[in-house]
Amino acid sequence: MKQQVKKVFLNKKSLALALSFFIPILIMAMSYYRLGIYPTSDRTILASDAFGQLVNFYSGFNNFLHGEQSFFYTWNGSLGLNFVSLMSYYINSLFSFLVFFFDNLNMPDAMYVILLTKIGVMGVTFWIFAQQTFRLPQWVKVSLSVYYALMSFTVAYSIMLMWMDALIYLPLVLLGIQRLMDKQKPSLLFIVYFLLFVSNYYMAFMVGLFSFCYFFVRALTDWSLYKKAVIPYFITSILAGGASMIIILPSVIDLRANGEKLDAVTSFFTNDLGPWDFIVKSMTGVYDTSKYGSGPFISIGLLPLLFFIFYFVSKKIPLKNKLLYGGLVLFMVMSVYIQPLNLFWQGLHSPNMFLFRFSFLYSSLILILAGFSLEKFEKKELNVLGNCALSIMGLFILAAIISNKKRYGYITQESLILTVVLLIVYLLLFVLKEKVDKHVWLVPCLIVACVCGELFFNTQQIMVGINKEWGYTSRERYTDGYKQIEPLVKKAQSRNDSFYRLENIDSISRTDSFNYNYSGVTMFSSIRNRHTSQYLDRLGYRSPGTNLTIQYQNNTILMDDLLGVKYNIAKNAPNKYGFKKIATQGNYALYENKNALPLGMLTDQGIFQKKNNNNQTALLQYLSEQKEPLFQFTGLNEVSRKNMFIREEGDFTYFSEETNNNEEKSITWEVNIPEKTQAYLTLDTRASNGLDDGSVEVSVPGHKTSSGLAATGSYYTIGYYEKAEKVKVTAKFTGSSVVKVLRPSVLMLKTAILDQEIAAIKQKEVAFEVKGNHVHAEVTTEKEQVIFTTIPYDAGWQAQVDGKPVEIKAVQDALITVKVPKGTHTVQLNYYPKGMKLGSFLCFSSFLLFIGYVYWSKKREKEVGSR
Repeated sequence: MKQQVKKVFLNKKSLALALSFFIPILIMAMSYYRLGIYPTSDRTILASDAFGQLVNFYSGFNNFLHGEQSFFYTWNGSLGLNFVSLMSYYINSLFSFLVFFFDNLNMPDAMYVILLTKIGVMGVTFWIFAQQTFRLPQWVKVSLSVYYALMSFTVAYSIMLMWMDALIYLPLVLLGIQRLMDKQKPSLLFIVYFLLFVSNYYMAFMVGLFSFCYFFVRALTDWSLYKKAVIPYFITSILAGGASMIIILPSVIDLRANGEKLDAVTSFFTNDLGPWDFIVKSMTGVYDTSKYGSGPFISIGLLPLLFFIFYFVSKKIPLKNKLLYGGLVLFMVMSVYIQPLNLFWQGLHSPNMFLFRFSFLYSSLILILAGFSLEKFEKKELNVLGNCALSIMGLFILAAIISNKKRYGYITQESLILTVVLLIVYLLLFVLKEKVDKHVWLVPCLIVACVCGELFFNTQQIMVGINKEWGYTSRERYTDGYKQIEPLVKKAQSRNDSFYRLENIDSISRTDSFNYNYSGVTMFSSIRNRHTSQYLDRLGYRSPGTNLTIQYQNNTILMDDLLGVKYNIAKNAPNKYGFKKIATQGNYALYENKNALPLGMLTDQGIFQKKNNNNQTALLQYLSEQKEPLFQFTGLNEVSRKNMFIREEGDFTYFSEETNNNEEKSITWEVNIPEKTQAYLTLDTRASNGLDDGSVEVSVPGHKTSSGLAATGSYYTIGYYEKAEKVKVTAKFTGSSVVKVLRPSVLMLKTAILDQEIAAIKQKEVAFEVKGNHVHAEVTTEKEQVIFTTIPYDAGWQAQVDGKPVEIKAVQDALITVKVPKGTHTVQLNYYPKGMKLGSFLCFSSFLLFIGYVYWSKKREKEVGSR
């Protein structure tokens, strides 16, 4: 009989666990399906950074899993980058290994599977927490788990797949704390902390801070009992942190080395918040924005909200607990409104949109307190529960009536009505549950059904908002380009045994190089080599501000040659001297640069003087030891203009609209171009003070190029001219009523002189062989010289000459050089992220120390028990 009862119980638990996993997945999948998103569908889950970054970083990780990419270093982004640091921010997750079963063409489907799996596992981990924490029926635990998995934060920020792991581990972290406090068992906390920290250190900081607060709040509820857990908690936390140093230490060192500065506190209160934010954003089905000006996404569901309020009015909850947990809730609310606290939660870095990234912690706390409240709820307290429901409804209706319509205009009639109706329905169902004696299973089923309906509506409304704001990208936009670009990349690879770089002028996104596995310049990433990007900005590429982006487009062919950009992929001929079409695939063609230089070249100590490296001309001339002028500037003769007023002020020119209707404005100039010249129209907006919004299309007969004024370089190609010619150049400006540029001119590059200088450098080339994080070359010199490379400087690089360590010195803190003595030598460069060795030691040591600590604790416990 006992075995039969146990079997039934196990079956109930198994069913509850399965429902906690599958219900959130089903709701999410149905919501996506209503938007036309499912595996192989014409639309994908890619929106915002999921399209611009994540899909390509997942593809890069897939390349690593298939042996095409080093674990330590990637050549794909911005000349070269610490791959460990990049993955630790974007990709590190046990679930990321699912990409192994997909090719890069189908990476959007892989991300769909990963996201839904993560959301399902969120439900599982909260059910495990609830199972060990609350004395509640399984249907309640399932409901709470589904609420947790589909809180508004999860859906609204589902674009950011890498943040979802924090929500998976949070319930297990809190359970681990409870096990340590109640049972003196620290193993779960240690393991989960370790997995959390190595998955995403950014979100781990927030969870770690919250769990610290949770531990002490819980300890203070019974200090005499729990004070003995303080030291074990700190030991476990410190050792888990030490174990995670294998990933965190090299990542933090990389961030510090690249000049990440903490944001200054500029005001006491957080900007762009309203007094009704916490009330309005607790309603079901509300979405304002995930850009700047948004309120926190805190909705956890109406039933948890109802019982969260009940927690503070129930007489069965000790006053001390109410004050302590209420204080923690108040602290979370204050953290949204008070800027120093807001910044602190987010690592003292202001978010670039997707604000209040810690708000899921508030939602989780509301849900946990609702669980404790549900434990204490009894039939005789229905009136109290009813008053709570009426109070919540009153607040929602009041907010809808008197709140600022400009800020809270996103409250829809549909959301308000459904919110009020659902509160009434939940209240009636709880009344019915206490009064019905027959078919007692029916009311819980109805409540679970209402929960699912509520979450489906909320999920659907948020997804509609995301689609309107960001737009879920079509599969065609991703795959059509892939099918044309990938064969051309393979073509370039088949023609080369040595290292080269490639750039796609008509790229799909700014991280395409990770997807197609080629070395390029363009990148968009929070993890970047800022010193190299800043130097490249001075050399004519565009990497503004904090260097989140660097753009290849609109620079001179001189930089193509210097950086070894041997290939361009483009839809139209790039009109660049030295580039010859060698292959075509669909709308794209592959162009080969005859003047591309290798990764290294010989020079001398003078290369470190700024006058010899501060711009592209000085750098090329010093490396080539040629002094003949490469460039000359010439003025422009205006031929015509349309809808444009021009004002000159000092060195600057202002192009303004005449009609003020945001219509296209254009100007046409005429210029005389000498023979054997590569010509560029210069439109430099670097000192525009914000008057560089919008785009420009620069055209000459037979060729045109378009780009954003603020996003790319200043040299817009007019083309290569073998013979002297008079050319008309037209610039069309859109998207901004006023544009400010340094006075436009034409930059003329003398290609005959360029050929001479490139030929001179090739006499001194050092052809490195590149294999992952290892670079090798044989070099012969007649005197002591310096090998100048276009490898980005990073403290993780180590150099050897003939097997002996030598110093690496950086040009402008950006590019690596190595000094070699006279004679024939073997030069070896190896990359291991700085801090990786120490981090590995700390990881191994921390695991051993924790095992020893657990062994000692158990032994001590037995000794105490035997006395």
